[in-house]
Amino acid sequence: MRKNMSTFDRRLRAFLVAPLAILIAFVIGIGSVAGVLLLVVAAIMIATGAVGFCPLYVLLHFDSRGHRPLPH
Repeated sequence: MRKNMSTFDRRLRAFLVAPLAILIAFVIGIGSVAGVLLLVVAAIMIATGAVGFCPLYVLLHFDSRGHRPLPH
């Protein structure tokens, strides 16, 4: 598994997107469907930010580090 996320992308996910999703989940209500979905999104953002690998980027053939991924 090769890293495909830049440092900026990783920090953005971990320190802005995930906390914002958690905050909105609390405002909406954690027990609601939207609240649960936002918590799942936050968990995914934290995990992908920590690892530096985004499976969706692989599907889209995208690399935020500026490198071109190898063709499949």
